[in-house]
Amino acid sequence: MDVSSAQWRKSGRSTNNGGACVELASIPGTVAVRDSKDPDGPRLLVSRRAFAVLLSDLKR
Repeated sequence: MDVSSAQWRKSGRSTNNGGACVELASIPGTVAVRDSKDPDGPRLLVSRRAFAVLLSDLKR
């Protein structure tokens, strides 16, 4: 899947002090995840449903 034109966003709670941050991009039917310190590195693509389940589990 081509993510070259994706609009990536980082959490508003992220800082520029070298912390571990991820960026997300919305692609039709998919959420793309990448390491903010390595924007040209690998990306994880997951379905919106799987991402919603992940967020739900993390919030518990």
